Amino acid sequence: MREDPPDTKTTPSSILEELSRSASTGTTGPDRSEPYEISLGSGTADERTRAEAVERELDELMERVNGALPTDEVAFDEAIVKENLDEILLMLIALHGETHGKELLSDLTHLFDAQLSPGTVYPCLHSLEEEGVLSMHAKVRTKEYSIADEGYVRGTVERAMVQHLAFGLLLYAFLPRL
Repeated sequence: MREDPPDTKTTPSSILEELSRSASTGTTGPDRSEPYEISLGSGTADERTRAEAVERELDELMERVNGALPTDEVAFDEAIVKENLDEILLMLIALHGETHGKELLSDLTHLFDAQLSPGTVYPCLHSLEEEGVLSMHAKVRTKEYSIADEGYVRGTVERAMVQHLAFGLLLYAFLPRL
């Protein structure tokens, strides 16, 4: 038997309030039992420490999302990840400060369970670089990307967030009609 959805007059605002509260206070849920590894090759101890800090921060962000929604765990459809790849990559690069494509592919797999090919991710990175949003620094065996235009990134991420929240609220408001 299908359960009736919660009252639409109170739940969406409480979900938004919880998301806002979680984002601003930094509260997190229980520790994840499956940490993921970032392949750093022969990185220095400082690079490994920075990568571990970013990994913890990414896990904490996902825990906040999971804790704020009335579901056990959020699962992202791979098509949604592909449609929002620019914003996701910008968020990941901003968190890392400077990172390379292989690390971004690892993050996409870990956080979103998305098995995207390099042929999907690298053209997106090159496009963002050509637009002046990202800076690319060629290293010996890799290219490192960093944010070049923080204002553009903030605006892009905020627009995507508002659009997704509005769409989610519209769908949620429609549920009682089914």
